Amino acid sequence: MRVLMVGDVVGSPGRRAVAQLLPELRAELAVDVMVVNAENAAAGRGLTVRTARELLDAGADVLTSGNHIFDVRDFVPSLDGDLPVLRPANYPEVAPGRGVLTVRGLTVINLMGRVFMPVQVDDPFRVADILLDTLEGPEPVVVDFHAEATSEKQALSWYLDGRVAAVVGTHTHTPTADARLLPRRTAHVTDLGMVGVRDSIIGDDVESVIHRFVTAMPTRLPVADGDEVVLNSVLIDIDETTRLATGIERIDRGCLVV
Repeated sequence: MRVLMVGDVVGSPGRRAVAQLLPELRAELAVDVMVVNAENAAAGRGLTVRTARELLDAGADVLTSGNHIFDVRDFVPSLDGDLPVLRPANYPEVAPGRGVLTVRGLTVINLMGRVFMPVQVDDPFRVADILLDTLEGPEPVVVDFHAEATSEKQALSWYLDGRVAAVVGTHTHTPTADARLLPRRTAHVTDLGMVGVRDSIIGDDVESVIHRFVTAMPTRLPVADGDEVVLNSVLIDIDETTRLATGIERIDRGCLVV
C-alpha cells in the first residue's frame, strides 16, 4: 500500500494547488490512499463543507485537522455527518466528530499535542493506547499528530514504533528533513509542512505577520496572496501483511496557480 500524507492546506491558494497536483501525484506515484490536513483550508482558519468537498474532489480520501477544526461554527454539525473529516481523537468525547476513520483499507488516527498548544486536550499517548487496544480490523494504521513541539511529535513516534505504520507531524507548516523508518518499522517525520504560498510566513501574509511581531498588537493574519505555491508531503510504503512501513520519502512540489 502506498499512502501520501499531505501537509496543512492553507486557504484558497492551497486548495487550488491540491486540485492541480493531487491527481498528478496519485497517477505518478501509484498512490492508494491520500490523507490531507485541512484545518486551515477555509480562508486560513477552519473548514467548510464547500472547501472540504473541493479537497475530496481533488482526490483526498481522508481530511485530518487540529486546533482550528471548530473555528467555522456552521461546519461543526458536519463533523457528525458522512464527510471523511477527522478532528483530533483526544478532544473530550462530548466534542462533535470522530478521531478515527478507516478508508480504502487504511485506518487513520488524528491526535493533537498538548505542549504550547492553545487548546487543552486529553493525553495523546494515553488516547493512542486506548485506540490501538480497541481497533479490531486488520488494516494498517497511520497517525496525523497535530502538535507544536518537535520533541512531543518525535516522542509519540518513538512511543508507537512498531505499533503503527506511520506517525507524521502537522501544525507548524514547515517541512522537516528527518523522514525515516524507526527501528521497529514505523515511518516518522516531525512535520509534513504545508500547501500554501511560497512567499509567505507559514502561509500567511508576510507584512501582517511582521507587523504583529514588531508591534505586539493583535493583527489579522490574512492568507498570503501569490501564484507560486508549494505542496509538502511524504509518501509512505506499507507492508499490508506486517502492517508496518517499508519506506518513507519526502514529496515536495511547487506549482503556479491562478
